[in-house]
Amino acid sequence: MLTHPTLDQLGQLGLPGMAHAFAELEASGEATALSHADWLGLLLDRELTHRRDKRLSARLRYARLRQQATVEDVDYRAPRGLDRALFQKLANGDWIEAHDNLILCGPTGVGKSWLACALG
Repeated sequence: MLTHPTLDQLGQLGLPGMAHAFAELEASGEATALSHADWLGLLLDRELTHRRDKRLSARLRYARLRQQATVEDVDYRAPRGLDRALFQKLANGDWIEAHDNLILCGPTGVGKSWLACALG
């Protein structure tokens, strides 16, 4: 199979994730061990993952969050009176779908902005 024309065509179709996965599979010897359906499924999965990652990075860039905080990094042992069950419920995002507002309040220096970025 001609690799370069296939990669060019994938690029013209706007499938960069699939093109990258195709090049990786061709470079490794794993392509011969996969059936056609598995091979195509792997390429489609990589393209879908690439598009989701690109969309997420664009949304994070547009949000302009101050800190790179994640919900998994929240320290519940810190003395700020944070209820773990409530914060996990907020992290699910049901309040966003319900069009509710959220206010984080507390004394100075307890990490309100960081928690807001983690929820963002």
